[in-house]
Amino acid sequence: MSSDDLEAMALLHDPVRRSLYDVVVSSGGDVGRGEAADAAGVSRTLAGHHLDKLVEAGLLESGFRAPVKKGPGSGRPAKVYRRAAGERSVSLPPRDYVTLAAALADVVDALGAEEAAEKAARSAGARIGGRRRGEPVDRVLTGRGYEPYTAEGGRTRLRNCPFHVLAEEQPLLVCSMNLALCQGLLEGLGDDPGRARLDPRPGECCVVLDASPTP
Repeated sequence: MSSDDLEAMALLHDPVRRSLYDVVVSSGGDVGRGEAADAAGVSRTLAGHHLDKLVEAGLLESGFRAPVKKGPGSGRPAKVYRRAAGERSVSLPPRDYVTLAAALADVVDALGAEEAAEKAARSAGARIGGRRRGEPVDRVLTGRGYEPYTAEGGRTRLRNCPFHVLAEEQPLLVCSMNLALCQGLLEGLGDDPGRARLDPRPGECCVVLDASPTP
């Protein structure tokens, strides 16, 4: 944990900034100042001020969207915002679970113990789901950091991978364990574990949940 991480997180204590950050993150793409302002219920000028502060802190990134109309009179490109690619972690005192998890992933890979790892992940998911049995799946996934949203065909897609850093190093192992974890989670909640499957999409979690069958 660095002082920059603490300062960045402190910015989100402001309710307006937190609201604007949530608007941008939940969009899954680029959001203009006007769109963010309307969604957060603040003026465009105030939204721009706070959004730029979040960019300075590294929590958001900014860019420009070309106007739809081309040629003379089309206007200037609009400034847009998106979630920053970087990751922030705050822990007091500092903890480093990722390094040990990465070492354990290397051991699993070296021993060829992927099947055992998947079984353990599914059991862990079932325990988590069992403690929340009967609750809506989306609420539980939100609490686990997956950021679920409803996509085409009623599927539930996940904007965030809670294991992103490890998945960058060991994608096959981590994604297969993540799938097993989600299947176990569904099972523990009393849902159909077969709804969870792998369907990677750039910038999102590799797992997708198919829509529940119509009764």
